[in-house]
Amino acid sequence: MSALWYFEDVNLFKILCPHKYPSFKENHILNKYKKKDYIYFEEDAANKIYLIDKGKVKIGYYTEEGEEVIKAILTKGEIFGEKAILGVEKRNEFAQSIDNTTEICPVSKETMYSLMRDNVSVSFKIYKFIGLRMKKLERRLQLLLFKDTRTRLLEFFKELCEEYGHECEKTGDQVIEHPYTQKDIATLIGTSRPTLNTLMNELKQEKVIDFNRKEIRLLKKVA
Repeated sequence: MSALWYFEDVNLFKILCPHKYPSFKENHILNKYKKKDYIYFEEDAANKIYLIDKGKVKIGYYTEEGEEVIKAILTKGEIFGEKAILGVEKRNEFAQSIDNTTEICPVSKETMYSLMRDNVSVSFKIYKFIGLRMKKLERRLQLLLFKDTRTRLLEFFKELCEEYGHECEKTGDQVIEHPYTQKDIATLIGTSRPTLNTLMNELKQEKVIDFNRKEIRLLKKVA
């Protein structure tokens, strides 16, 4: 499996969380959020990077018409707010908890810079992560703008496969064990939940995929 959030089997959360370092641990706490609580808003100062210890967070923005656009839904072990590392001073997106037991590890820019200076390998991995995330978001926006819903869904499944999938030894199918609900997936591909349900059932009847509440399976002939 080649997950976007891991490089050479190194989990950035485990490396970067200040709790792992005695010099930072004493004065560091985890922040807890309920569902719909905001971690930050658009135009807030970009002075921290955030690591998810538990729960789920959605990243998005609002159009001039007030419509919500979701860029990503992140889960345990993932980081966000990373543009602060690049010198961005204000947020151009919001971050909101979508789980009732979300726990976030906030890391100041100064602390992050210190951790990066002490470990060149970690610094390289962070910048590589930022580059890959930007490419991923650009690709998703292109799909939303130029592709029909069925194509967006199939492309999203392939993306999930890269991040959470493994090959079934018996059948050769790609099995995806992921953290998203159907509502999450519908939001990320820009469609309604009823439309998503219809498309997934059509794909199942066509023997393109199989799925249950815990996993999605891309059948061998199309994986």
